[in-house]
Amino acid sequence: MAVFSVIKLSELEGAKRIDAEYYDPEYLEVKQKLLKKKFVYFKNLVKEIIHPKEIKREYEEEKQDYLFLLAQNVRPLMFDLSEKKFISEEKAKLMPKNLLEKGDILFVRSGNVGDLTVYTGEPKKIIASSDLLIAKPTFKFSYYLGVFLTTNYGQKILIRGIYSGLQPHIAPSYIKTIPIPILPEEIIRRTEILYLKAQNLLKQSESLYSQAESLLLEELGLKDFKPRYKKTYTAKLSDTFSAYRIDAEYFQPVYEEILSTVSKKHRIEFLKKIFDFRRGIFISTDYYTEEKTSRPYIRIKELTGKTGIDESKIIYIKDNYPIDEANSLQENDIVIAIIGDTIGKTNRIYKELSGGFCSNNTGRLRIKKELNKEIIPEYAEILFQSVIIQSQIEKKKTQTGQPKISDKEIKSILIPILPLSTQQQIASLVQKSHETRKKAKELLEIAKKAIEIAIEKNEKEALDYISKSEEK
Repeated sequence: MAVFSVIKLSELEGAKRIDAEYYDPEYLEVKQKLLKKKFVYFKNLVKEIIHPKEIKREYEEEKQDYLFLLAQNVRPLMFDLSEKKFISEEKAKLMPKNLLEKGDILFVRSGNVGDLTVYTGEPKKIIASSDLLIAKPTFKFSYYLGVFLTTNYGQKILIRGIYSGLQPHIAPSYIKTIPIPILPEEIIRRTEILYLKAQNLLKQSESLYSQAESLLLEELGLKDFKPRYKKTYTAKLSDTFSAYRIDAEYFQPVYEEILSTVSKKHRIEFLKKIFDFRRGIFISTDYYTEEKTSRPYIRIKELTGKTGIDESKIIYIKDNYPIDEANSLQENDIVIAIIGDTIGKTNRIYKELSGGFCSNNTGRLRIKKELNKEIIPEYAEILFQSVIIQSQIEKKKTQTGQPKISDKEIKSILIPILPLSTQQQIASLVQKSHETRKKAKELLEIAKKAIEIAIEKNEKEALDYISKSEEK
């Protein structure tokens, strides 16, 4: 059913925006609720909002003096540093305004608008890219500002400000107009404590995952392996015929060098012998719902790699969707991106997301029943994110309008089988990492919910909610 919203000419906010979406009744209702509370506009709580200076891809994957933060590294109230870029101190000095300071609020400027976090001072020496906006608060409770802006209220008021070019954008001028509720200091202080506790847990989670990665690479014989990409090399004509490929990248010797190193220590098998592979399905937007049903729909944008599936962006499918159980996801399935710039990115399906589906730009990998006792799911998860699998995907993908990989090439990926005792050590670290990250997310949800209760009901209920949640 169509929704109509009638706005007076005098209410067009200076006629700066006349698009219907901006005056969606839901957004207007949210704004009115905030204006009824004690509030201050965001512009009065910050010194400035900086659009960082642009740098033309002069960053490297090899570790250097400064971490270079891209939009993909900023998730709701956290950093995702599973993929890191760096720049030298010399280049960093050319962009002093891009340097982050403790308490800065980082907004994704284009793409995943609405994603934001607050910098705690760790890790040190970070330079922001031009895909982000940096707000410099004068308000001493900057973590509270970040938490509020990720509540339902904060997100709706942020999303309202999106304007579209080739992709969604948000402007500093709009962010400055957002009304921020000024709640009692006790609520603000306790939400900040929850935020900082969560950040410490996230740091622990990252450390555990790094330990698992190091152990895996050590067992594979790749811990100190430095790939050496050759500029010139030869390949047999017969190999080009059998591979149906003549592009130089496919025959880059480094790929065989990696496999050769691993196969000297461990048995390797073709993926098709270990996993059942099935492409994901297209589901029309007619079946999308904002209600959290039992049918989540996992797309490429929810795949983050090491930090798990981004549940904040998951679309859910209506209960009236005609279900084919052959397409549904099970706990411990692995979803892999098979087309686009993030090709090869993978995540394991947790119990909470089983019963859903993955999109047609992804594929599903499921350990064969007869091999359940040979392959531990958490080992498979981290293995697919490692250099031995990712290098094979890099080799096997085709460069057409956008990168993609065929079913045949996926099934021909070689999988190393480590001893079960080693797999278990790796899996244990992965499990602990995810459990710690889950606790961190729970604390952030408590902080957000407390603010929403204070806005919708009263401050006493908000404080009671925090206290009861902390007792659990």
